[in-house]
Amino acid sequence: MLTLIPTITVPSEGKTVFLFLSVLEFAVGILVNVFISSVNFRDMVRRQPLSTCDLVLLSLSLTRLFLHGLLFLDAIQLTHFQRMKDPLSASYQTILMLWMITNQASLWLITCLSLLYCSKIVHFSQAFLLCLARWISRKFSRMLLSTVLLTSVCTVICSWDFFNRSHFPVATALVMNNNTELNLHFANLNLFHSFLFCSLGSIPPFLCFLVSSGVLIASLGRHMRTMRAKTRDSRDPSLEAHIRALKSLISFLCLFVVSFCAALLSVPLLVLWHNKLGVMVCVGIMAACPSVHAALLISGNAKLRRAVDSILLWVQSRLKGKADHKADPRTADQC
Repeated sequence: MLTLIPTITVPSEGKTVFLFLSVLEFAVGILVNVFISSVNFRDMVRRQPLSTCDLVLLSLSLTRLFLHGLLFLDAIQLTHFQRMKDPLSASYQTILMLWMITNQASLWLITCLSLLYCSKIVHFSQAFLLCLARWISRKFSRMLLSTVLLTSVCTVICSWDFFNRSHFPVATALVMNNNTELNLHFANLNLFHSFLFCSLGSIPPFLCFLVSSGVLIASLGRHMRTMRAKTRDSRDPSLEAHIRALKSLISFLCLFVVSFCAALLSVPLLVLWHNKLGVMVCVGIMAACPSVHAALLISGNAKLRRAVDSILLWVQSRLKGKADHKADPRTADQC
């Protein structure tokens, strides 16, 4: 008879700490992404034209708002509703599937951003690459629309695979064997297979992202060699644009790999090994990575940095005004 690994329970204190950290990560993620969205929406209300980079950042921030909401629901499900010894509820499985699709959409948008950096920053010498860069610049709005269509197609395919696996194989297992533990094992394996199947859709955008990032790295090395040969001035705007773009892309690459590994590890921890503590750690990592990358995007974008500076100056002036109001002796006498 097939025996599963015993369930590892989490004490109430551990659940409380995990829920507190989840609320904190959710608040930070919502704050930074709402900031990015509001700055770009403000320009749209003022009828100021948004650049292609702003459109990508706006789409990415809206996608990540949904992503953080799903991860927060995941945390609530883990702490209050889902027991490791029970079959995974339909709501929990739906949250996992929606997270996979939303994370894939986020990857497509970051890939579009990396292609945009290549077309705007890199100076190509080959005629084919130069024509390709110009084509990307002209057709970038269509690329964003294609991203939406690809995400919709992936949603349909992943949903079809998920519901196919969650019904037919389990029904076959119930007919062949009345062992409840074995049936639960089959149901959990179906979710793991669906996760791997949906993850295949991340391979094309990830490869495009790696290629475009490699082109940026090669272009930066060539640019630095040229600059050293001609001048010692380190304030080259083109070089600074190269470095900012690479910081954004490399940081996303590291955070995406960490987040994807945590997600990949969380599924066997959840459905095979029933280790709720390990799943909580993985969910915490998955929620922290997009928040950190959004903060890095704000620090690397000139318009968003100016908005942050204006907010800080406004807060500083308000605090200074209150301090002067309290320190004024005439005000104190009037009170």
